Amino acid sequence: MDEVLNQPPPLLDYNVFRSDRALVETLAREGASSAFEALDVLGGIAGSSDAETWARNANEYPPKLRTHDRFGRRIDEVEYHPHYHQLMSIATQFGLHAPPWASDDPVAHTARAAKFYVWGQVEAGHGCPISMTYAAVPALRTQSAIARLWEPRLTAAAYDPDLAPIAEKQSALCGMAMTEKQGGSDVRANRTRAIFAEHTEGGDAYLLTGHKWFCSAPMSDGFLVLAQAEAGLTCFLMPGVLPDGARNRIFIERLKDKLGNRSNASGEIELEDAWALRVGEEGRGVQTIVEMVNCTRLDCINGSAALMRQACAQAIHHATYRHAFGKALVDQPLMRSVLADLALESEAAMLLLLRLTRAVDRASTDPREAHIKRLGTAVGKYYVCKRTPPVVAEALECLGGNGYIEESPMPRLYREAPLNSIWEGSGNINALDVLRILQKQPETLQAYRAEIDPALSDVRVRTAANELFALVRDETTAPAQARTIVERMALLWQAALLARDPEHPAVDAFIDSRLGSRWSGSLGTLPRSSGHAAIVERARPAQENVEYTR
Repeated sequence: MDEVLNQPPPLLDYNVFRSDRALVETLAREGASSAFEALDVLGGIAGSSDAETWARNANEYPPKLRTHDRFGRRIDEVEYHPHYHQLMSIATQFGLHAPPWASDDPVAHTARAAKFYVWGQVEAGHGCPISMTYAAVPALRTQSAIARLWEPRLTAAAYDPDLAPIAEKQSALCGMAMTEKQGGSDVRANRTRAIFAEHTEGGDAYLLTGHKWFCSAPMSDGFLVLAQAEAGLTCFLMPGVLPDGARNRIFIERLKDKLGNRSNASGEIELEDAWALRVGEEGRGVQTIVEMVNCTRLDCINGSAALMRQACAQAIHHATYRHAFGKALVDQPLMRSVLADLALESEAAMLLLLRLTRAVDRASTDPREAHIKRLGTAVGKYYVCKRTPPVVAEALECLGGNGYIEESPMPRLYREAPLNSIWEGSGNINALDVLRILQKQPETLQAYRAEIDPALSDVRVRTAANELFALVRDETTAPAQARTIVERMALLWQAALLARDPEHPAVDAFIDSRLGSRWSGSLGTLPRSSGHAAIVERARPAQENVEYTR
């Protein structure tokens, strides 16, 4: 029998939180050390062999649609592998969904984001209904009667997948059905019709008829839906089960066969007089869901940052144990440059994410933070999500053929990598959104300037900032340059966040590579530096003894 040599052990049974030095330090800096205890427990579960098994099975055995029972009755139910439910149970137990909205903790959203980031490294698909439930609460609050009934269930730290009227449930999840075939991101082109039906204690009820091209998590307890009412596009909450216990008239035509995100069911549905409650005013559907969109975009940033971190961790772990040409791969200069570049991208994405969640925590009382939240979410959604596919691809290449086989988690990460750049507005939508924000709310640019101001003492940063502001001022060319503008905004912001710690080993490498005129965007092209080893060591996932204090 052949002896197996020079093969790394799998990256298992480690603490995803405790071994992430950058995350621990950043949370402490953001004042969220109160979340460390829960994150320590969650991080241990996330790095366990059991969690990897749950993730693998949830993807190898994707959801199945059962349109009818064995007697021919229409049931429209989706069956999941038991390990999908296990992932959902952990996510809700640790409050990755809507509990921050019911909390008076001043860092509730930052703590929740850190948990989502840690647990998102296990499996991304089940994060979709978790994220939608988080995002639904601000929209539902525009209709107090609906919020009184639904919010306590949406914010409960429990998982109940059974279908029942909302009044009979202790906890609930919310999905969304916005997109239609003819409109895509242009939701104003939606053709689903809403006809007023009756006044109820919960608000005005309508009957919805139409087709939705994407309905995420179709076994959710309720769905936020856009439809055309008499006054125009309007938002509705459509329950899966009616108050009398009957199924709503929501028919699942098929489940999408997606490139990635395979554990999560995405359905194509028909509505035939489906009963729904109006949320917000008639004709103001887009305005009603703006905050919801911002929340889901924030989680797109989070999910992408989590994918980058896990891909980087897998690559560094592999290179530490794999030897070639007389050295460990991690000690080969060119490989070390690649790994350091991966670590730069990963940490910079996480820093921007947690800066934005701090803004979410403070936006209701601080106008400047509200501007940061609105502008920064669009900037981060564009850039962080756009960088994830090349980062994950490069990390996979570090593992060579071992990273390309399905026993490795890398193919799962790779299939997931493009998703968040597509959902909740593609790259062009978000880039143009940034321009609209800057034009309609000039004070947001001042808030952004204040964010990067501490780093402007560096001539490299100052030169890049001057070039950016010149592009922004030129309104005739700005639309065509929107991607360039947003990319430069993100890179300057990330550089400023890294530079908060002048001793950080990555500051010079990041500024030299990202803000210089010669940067191609390719990974592994860092300037010559003696600091690459320190950058890689900081990102090493085997550092089990990262100490923290509350």
